[in-house]
Amino acid sequence: MKFKTTVVTASKFCNFELLIMGEAKRRKTAMGEKYGQETRILPWVPITKSQSEKFVQWTTKGAWIGIVLTVIGWITIRFIGPAFGWWQVV
Repeated sequence: MKFKTTVVTASKFCNFELLIMGEAKRRKTAMGEKYGQETRILPWVPITKSQSEKFVQWTTKGAWIGIVLTVIGWITIRFIGPAFGWWQVV
């Protein structure tokens, strides 16, 4: 692995040599084989964070669909059916 060496002069009496390396390369060497893989919610649960976000999106949409269908059903039973004479609300 090659590193760039840069000399930084703080004053005319001292020189510091720094190894400059990109953050992505540093993360890649630190993480090893886990680099680029999605993180899991818990280590022992095989569900990633993006999968959990998709689950929340789907369940939220499903809940709203259920609410809308309930309101439509209630309006139909309470107002539309009796208005057309299909049944009587007691």
